[in-house]
Amino acid sequence: MSTLFEAAGMDEGAPRPLADRLRPKALQEVVGQDHLLGPKGPLGRMLAAGHLSSIILWGPPGTGKTTIARLLADRVGLHFEPMSAIFSGVADLKKVFEAARARRQTGKGTLLFVDEI
Repeated sequence: MSTLFEAAGMDEGAPRPLADRLRPKALQEVVGQDHLLGPKGPLGRMLAAGHLSSIILWGPPGTGKTTIARLLADRVGLHFEPMSAIFSGVADLKKVFEAARARRQTGKGTLLFVDEI
């Protein structure tokens, strides 16, 4: 899946919004979530075990929920599949589930991130 910048023909060296440039690229760069991501936090323990359970990330816009979910998927080797509960329907879910099944047959799991639930 390409990013918005790649789809627009913008390469790595092209100017990007400040928020995108500052977005953490690793879980260690996430600030202010030690109670979740630290070794004793629930996500830290899941990562130590190498397995993620279903979770709900709650908070106001811009707090890093999607970024954390994407970084969690990267850390445990899962494909990150974002979708919007507002703009997606049953047909979209079926497509995502089918792609996840196909990925599973090749040994790759999927982290489904449903935004705006």
